[in-house]
Amino acid sequence: MLTRAAVLTEFHAPLEIREVELADPGPGEVRVRIRASGICGSDLKAIDGKSPVVSQLPFVLGHESAGVVESVGEGVAALKPGDHVIIAMSGPCGRCRGCAGGEFHLCSGPARMTAIMGGLPRMTLDGAETRRFIGIGSFAEHAVVSERMCVKIAKDAPFAAMALLACGVVTGVGAVLNVARVQPGSSVLVVGCGGVGLNVIQGAVLAGATTIYAADIAEQKLKLAERFGATPVQEFPQNVDYAFDATGVPGVLAKAFAATRPGGTTVMVGSPPRGQNLEIDPSLLFASRRLMGTQGGDAAPLRDLPMLAAQYMAGRLDLDGLITERVPLEDINAAVERVRQGSVARSVIVFD
Repeated sequence: MLTRAAVLTEFHAPLEIREVELADPGPGEVRVRIRASGICGSDLKAIDGKSPVVSQLPFVLGHESAGVVESVGEGVAALKPGDHVIIAMSGPCGRCRGCAGGEFHLCSGPARMTAIMGGLPRMTLDGAETRRFIGIGSFAEHAVVSERMCVKIAKDAPFAAMALLACGVVTGVGAVLNVARVQPGSSVLVVGCGGVGLNVIQGAVLAGATTIYAADIAEQKLKLAERFGATPVQEFPQNVDYAFDATGVPGVLAKAFAATRPGGTTVMVGSPPRGQNLEIDPSLLFASRRLMGTQGGDAAPLRDLPMLAAQYMAGRLDLDGLITERVPLEDINAAVERVRQGSVARSVIVFD
């Protein structure tokens, strides 16, 4: 079938709105009509030629999405046409060493590894194979993905809000609940208050942290952080229990690590460029400080996404406040520039 998509045909250039040919779902796959897709910093890295998983063009970006199942392939039993779903960033195989140990974010199954590098050949543009970001490619009206990547949601849950759960929200909240395991009554420092950082703040609130500091060079982002429950600061406070760096800047991570108390925990949430070194004072480690990393909040999609959706529906997780704008696919390049400028928390592409 033909479907419209925003295609990356050249690095450092605008996305092109084109018709692409989408294959029917194969065994274990479903075709989803995309209803909403958030624009993430990872998409911008791909446009700039800085993503390790985007090399061969053309490429359809987008990975933070929700929609409606339109058709299913052979052997699919858990989903049916009409189901509303979030498309998760991964579909754990359940059989590899990581999955067997309950570390689903470390799944090394061949299907997940293939998806990370662009997925199976399911999309073509002018006869040329067109790869899809993390095997999804949700800057398009439709996507064909593994059934393992789809998490059912209630039919009254709004698509734009649910889409955010797939990446920015689960990464930020998961860094707090799954990785650091912030304890009630703790003090928390969040550095970088974009889409992911704001969700670290929300995670800290859910965890019962009593003091949450937010640091960012952009005044507008600090105002958003305050709205979500943090106290804006110009200088890093010292002796906090937990620090989270959502900037991806090694020097910032080192400063955040130094701001924790003896026995404190620092989590690198942002993704620094490959090859950059981190310099920390090793004496800080002698005081039992911990420095940790995370992949997407170390999430298990079938466990974490329904929990987060329930928190939103109960009014305990603010997803609507994260959405600065909803734009049609035709306006995606202008929205990408606003994300790049840091003038929005989240831009969401919506499909009528």
